Order: sequence, then C-alpha cells, then structure tokens
Amino acid sequence: MRVEWRPNAVLALKKSTVKYYGFQLDRHIIPAVGSCSLCEINRAQIEEVLSDLRQRGHASGTLRGVRATFSTVLQAAVARGYLDKNPAHGIRIRTTAPRIEHRFYSPSQVRQLLPELTEPCHTVVQLAVLTGLRIGEILALRWKRVDLLRRTIEVAETYSDGEFGSPKTRSSNRVIPISGFLRGLLESHLAETDRTAPDDLVLCTRTGTPLNQKNLYNRVLRPACDRIQQPRVSWDSFRHTHATLLTEVGESIKTVQALLGHSDLGTTLNTYAHVIPGSQRRAVEGVARVLSLRKIPKARKSADCQSGT
Repeated sequence: MRVEWRPNAVLALKKSTVKYYGFQLDRHIIPAVGSCSLCEINRAQIEEVLSDLRQRGHASGTLRGVRATFSTVLQAAVARGYLDKNPAHGIRIRTTAPRIEHRFYSPSQVRQLLPELTEPCHTVVQLAVLTGLRIGEILALRWKRVDLLRRTIEVAETYSDGEFGSPKTRSSNRVIPISGFLRGLLESHLAETDRTAPDDLVLCTRTGTPLNQKNLYNRVLRPACDRIQQPRVSWDSFRHTHATLLTEVGESIKTVQALLGHSDLGTTLNTYAHVIPGSQRRAVEGVARVLSLRKIPKARKSADCQSGT
C-alpha cells in the first residue's frame, strides 16, 4: 500500500502533508490493513478501522486524519486504474467531543503584550495582527512583494519545516492591502535593516536566513504571555484576532475570507469569526433600535386572568 502511495504523494502534495499522511499510515493504517492488497480494501474495512480507533478513545480529529489518508491512497489507486471507485468517499465521522474554542487576544491584550516583545518577534506579531497572515507567510515575505507606495503585500510563498514552498491553497495566493500604520512600520524597518534587496526576507536572522518560529515562540512569545499573566497563545491566535476584529468593525464575511486566503467560506465562518462579548449587546440593542421599541405601559391582564379561570 505504501509503495503505491508515496511516489504520487511526493509529486502532488506539500512536504508537511506527506509527513502527516506518512504518520497516519505508519501509526494506524498499515498495522490494521497492511497485509491487504489495494483491490481488497473496501468501505467496510475502512469503517472497521475507524470504529476501532473510536473505541480505543482516539479523538475525532485523528479519525478524520486517518480517513483523509485512506482517501488519498485509494484515490491514487483509482487514478492508476487499480480501483473503479474510492471506497473511502462518503464515510462520515460524528464529532463526539465539544467544539474547541480557538484562543485569541482582544485589542487590550495585544496592547499589553507588545511592549513585552523584543525584535523581531515584536514586528512578527504586529504583522500577524494587522494582516492575518499565517506565520509561514510572514517568515517567507520578501521585500519584492511589499509595495509601500500602493500599500499592498503579495502572498506568494510560505516557509515551513526548513523549506520554502507555495502557499497553503490556491486562494492563499493573494494581494492584500495594508494600513498606513503598517506601512510606516515597514518603512522604519526597511530603513534600519541592511538586507533590502528584492529577494531578501523582510524578517530574518543576522545572516539573512529565515527565522525559526519555534524559537521565537519558546524564547520570546510564551514568556511574554506569562509575564503579563495572560493565556498563552499560538501564532494562529493572532490570525484569529485579525479575523475577529474585521467582523467587529463591520466587514462582510466574504471580505474576511478574501483577506485570510480561505478557499472555503465555511472555514471563515466556523473557525475564525469569533464574537467579542461587547458586540453581542450592541447587536441586540441594534435590533431594538430597528424595531423602534420604546418602554410602554404593561398590558392589562385579561378578564380570564383576573378572575383566575
């Protein structure tokens, strides 16, 4: 099974995806059905593997990863004419655990955090909050893709696992506007750095190599969160912050989708559009204003109510 899958995957998938699928194969799939030929794999066997994982206490996310790996392997077999159809298609996995609420910082928490950060982490976080870029997109940003005159950033590259590559999805290739404040921030950074060639990274080490996101997090971001006594956040949390603030200032969900580079509107709606508590009260007050409701006297009780019948 693995022999048939890997050559196709290396050509078609990103390195991180190949690594993820390889883990699912080695950990869950090969031990369960590795002795079967591709032609012998059917829907019932796949469902049995998934049911066994469920019974052993694995989370829904693990089950979805195993199902996706099955589907990728078997789709390659269909493409090569080994199978007529993909038996993994259409298998549904019921979510049993409560939905995980993604943590993000409010504007006041961001303002509290920033003074605690040293460079280049300070600029990385500001870029993330002000643009919604993924951490890999920030680390791969080059000066040739920053247009300070037009105030735009072109997202055309990402950096992950020590390698540069294309963005996550086709929709992730995008040009986004930047605020006047962020342009000023980038202009100041450009004036202070020695690496200003078009192909130079906007944010990099002293030798011009990409920053290490794990080192930035472990050495700077995480300790800063602890110092201000706020929950630790991930790099993706700032992307959530940006998306939430876009909806807070009244932008449409389609605008949020375009800026974040989502190919699926459902991802934007279900994952990134948080609701800031204060906006909920403004929402219900707004409904009342639209209805033009005012305080009115209590309605008189009906005769039936007064008589107790």
